[in-house]
Amino acid sequence: MAQQNSFGWGIMGTGAIAGLFAADLGLLPQARIAAVQSRSLEKAQGFAARFGGATAYDDEAAFLADPAIEAVYIATPNHLHAAQALKAIAAGKPVLIEKPIALASADVEKIAQAASERGVFAMEALWSRFLPAVRRAREQIAASRIGKVRCIRADLSYLHPEEPGSRFFDPALGGGAAFDLGVYPLSLAQHLLGEPLAVSGSWLAAGTGVDRRSFFRLDYPAAVAELSCGFDRDGANRLLVEGERGGLIFEAPFLKVQRLSWYADASRAVAAYERGIGGMARLLDRLPQSGRASESCAFPGSGLQFQAEAAMAAIRAGKSGCPEMPLGESAAVLRIIEAIRAQPGTAP
Repeated sequence: MAQQNSFGWGIMGTGAIAGLFAADLGLLPQARIAAVQSRSLEKAQGFAARFGGATAYDDEAAFLADPAIEAVYIATPNHLHAAQALKAIAAGKPVLIEKPIALASADVEKIAQAASERGVFAMEALWSRFLPAVRRAREQIAASRIGKVRCIRADLSYLHPEEPGSRFFDPALGGGAAFDLGVYPLSLAQHLLGEPLAVSGSWLAAGTGVDRRSFFRLDYPAAVAELSCGFDRDGANRLLVEGERGGLIFEAPFLKVQRLSWYADASRAVAAYERGIGGMARLLDRLPQSGRASESCAFPGSGLQFQAEAAMAAIRAGKSGCPEMPLGESAAVLRIIEAIRAQPGTAP
């Protein structure tokens, strides 16, 4: 049994995101890596050696049976998330599942049902929701700092060439811009505005049939969210919240935002957002501006420690989920993606 002061994490997967999570656990004195699992024992052993000598496994069942593991972080390719989450839950292990939690909303419902029946914690690792800047922004918006929100705009784009074997474009691996990038703006918009009344959008197909770029419009009673994501270019990667009495920009890259720009006038926030962050706009952004307050919410590491901390607190308190990232909202994001992908895509 792990000591009360040392929460034992088991990590499934040894890729880049698993490494970031493991490194950020090092920022939490109450956390440790108890075990790691990979299909390759050599990779598991190498990962364990990098992060303190945890027990290495190449067998899922043996890994999930390890009593030193108090929660499992699933950091494998997208198409494995749901099945591995269900296995962890069946083994009685609380589970934190890297985004996207699944490739279908129906699978999230299966995870939720299994977790409820087993009395086990389950949450999607949409780590952006737990960042200090996002928590601060949500509190201030709720306190009406910029008035009632009437529009959210965001684009999240990183250039990835369509190359043979690329996981970003492989449908069998859960590839596509919406699954890899779109979940961030969709989840944050939902975090600020709730579930929309209506959804519309479109998508551009890659040669493999997944989406190279997707566009989403979420309609609310008195607001709209216009969101996009793509692999076809490197974007400005900022998020704008336009209110009735002011505006807010989550500065780039907003998925791991460390700086907020508050504007006393919404039109100035919109203009700043539309200027982007390149060239002269970047220079202007560094200068003091009347009517703008820049707020730093810097943190060490990559920012994954905050979701781990929230999950550990919930698990130790005997909770089955976390109010900042409920499974119902994870399913709602996937339903939006499903609604758009149900339409014919524009050919490459």
